[in-house]
Amino acid sequence: MKYSFLILIIYTLLFVSCSSKKETTEETKATTNIENAITLSKEQRKNVGIITDTLQQQPIVTILKLNGKIDVPPQNMVSISIPLGGYLKNSKLLPGVHVNKGEIIAIIEDQQYIQLQQDYLMAKAKILFLENEFNRQKQLNETKASSDKALQQAEIDLKSQRINLTALSEKLKLVGIVPEKLNENNISRSINVYSPINGYVSKVNVNIGKYVSPTDVLFELIDPTDIHLALQVFEKDINQVFIGQSLIAFTNNNPNKKYNCELILIGKDLNQERYAEVHCHFEKYDPTLIPGTYMNAELAVNNKKALVLPEDAIVRFENKMYVFIEEKNNQYIMQQVNIGGTYKGFTEIFDGSQLKGKNIVVKGAYSVLMAFKNISEEE
Repeated sequence: MKYSFLILIIYTLLFVSCSSKKETTEETKATTNIENAITLSKEQRKNVGIITDTLQQQPIVTILKLNGKIDVPPQNMVSISIPLGGYLKNSKLLPGVHVNKGEIIAIIEDQQYIQLQQDYLMAKAKILFLENEFNRQKQLNETKASSDKALQQAEIDLKSQRINLTALSEKLKLVGIVPEKLNENNISRSINVYSPINGYVSKVNVNIGKYVSPTDVLFELIDPTDIHLALQVFEKDINQVFIGQSLIAFTNNNPNKKYNCELILIGKDLNQERYAEVHCHFEKYDPTLIPGTYMNAELAVNNKKALVLPEDAIVRFENKMYVFIEEKNNQYIMQQVNIGGTYKGFTEIFDGSQLKGKNIVVKGAYSVLMAFKNISEEE
């Protein structure tokens, strides 16, 4: 009898111990009861620091994120060539060197420049002879001492020589020689090449002693004071942009430094990737911005009232966006949502009507997601 009573006591103690252990386990572990739901223990909820809130309605600006690069309009990019060619005698240009308008950037020499100046001076001297001959024939013709044919020939010779002199004068101007200052005492075998703009050198394609033909580009100069930001806007977004919009641009290397820009031009055609190019002006010129630099931009395209949640309330799981809805007994249900743009830490919820009045986890959502994923993997 005593032995049976002892066995009964042992079984009772074992049952109580197992029940206590089960209760302890339920208090410290998260469990799942239904699909896309998780129940957290009080201890877990305290450790995560979960905070819940409801949907809010507030103004939200949709930010269109764009990318592109710094571009230079054609009128601000100059290719330097020599119309008559020649040998490069001297130049100190290097890529990145700043040049001023009117500054000598190269010296070219060739025997054809000597010949051109010689032809001009000889044509100029012959003009005086032909003018005198024409006047003489005119006087003789008035007294009938010479024929009309001789007068006409003298006039044709004079006009032909004037045409020749004008053509030679323009050729001299083309290579930078001032005809009015040219005389028999200052004929030169070289010409100076002058910078047509204020800017800097972007390319140097020649070296000292090299012969360059009229089709060769010696240097490329850029005037950076009117650089543009060329951005790519996809077809689905093109109707949201307009001339005069303000935007903020920044580089990948220094995203904290913002540049204010204004949209000045919208492309009228789409390329094969289905995007159009828009051009923007920088409100303030920054010499550190180099043409070709890739930049990102943010353009505010819509301002409206919308149902929003803090962006920390939204989690990504299996390429979909979710929020956690708090139910009774510390249970959290994972609900898929469709989101819009994010502005000042708040994200628009397109299907927010189904979440109205519900308590949503706005802090600690990712910790809840991790707990949910761990339990799903264990199961």
